[in-house]
Amino acid sequence: MINKNSPVPIYHQLEEYIKQQIENGILQEEAVIPSEREYAQTFQISRMTVRQAINNLVIEGYLTRQKGRGTFVKKKKVEQELQGMTSFTENMLSRGINPSSTLLSFQIIHADKKTAFDLNIEENESVYKIKRIRLADGSPMAIETAYIPVELVPGLTEENSNLSLYQYIEENLALTISEATQEIEASIAGSVDAEILEITIGDPLLLIKRISYLLDEIPFELVKSIFRADRYRFIHTMKR
Repeated sequence: MINKNSPVPIYHQLEEYIKQQIENGILQEEAVIPSEREYAQTFQISRMTVRQAINNLVIEGYLTRQKGRGTFVKKKKVEQELQGMTSFTENMLSRGINPSSTLLSFQIIHADKKTAFDLNIEENESVYKIKRIRLADGSPMAIETAYIPVELVPGLTEENSNLSLYQYIEENLALTISEATQEIEASIAGSVDAEILEITIGDPLLLIKRISYLLDEIPFELVKSIFRADRYRFIHTMKR
């Protein structure tokens, strides 16, 4: 697999070899890879060369190191197109991923000034505040906090709020969801977010604020989400 007479650097050949094993499913997600010593012995190359290849694959996002445990194949990032408007549940299902949620809290609160402004309602008007962990194939992906006007979306309960909200609105209330605006910025994980998302303090996060609208530009949902940047990415296609 390694051609020492090739003009291609040996470390790069090893990178490509490991990438192929990952892409072909020989090295599966979250599987531990062979040690530096094993690669060096298998291909009769130096451990320094092996280390350089593995370091590059860590930087590229193929591998991740866990102190005291070894180097593992990293889970692939979930991609979401920015053009369409889909719920987390719909996006996961479309990619063959099993979505689920863990409800952290369900409350009816009075909207503060900022929330009222975003939802175009009166200050102190009743809104649902729903906080939950979003999971993909059982792995935590995001912490999501949603604010929804009670008058506009009646009948939400702790039980049905943990299902697909968009499905509830369209099928149970016969309302038409139209569009959304979304803001994305970078951040890093604090102790609470890191514990919930099963990551390390200081790991990168994506902070997303989304306001969703019914027909006639009526806002029905304000969502503030904290996504793991190592597991999620957004794609936007631009045309001239």
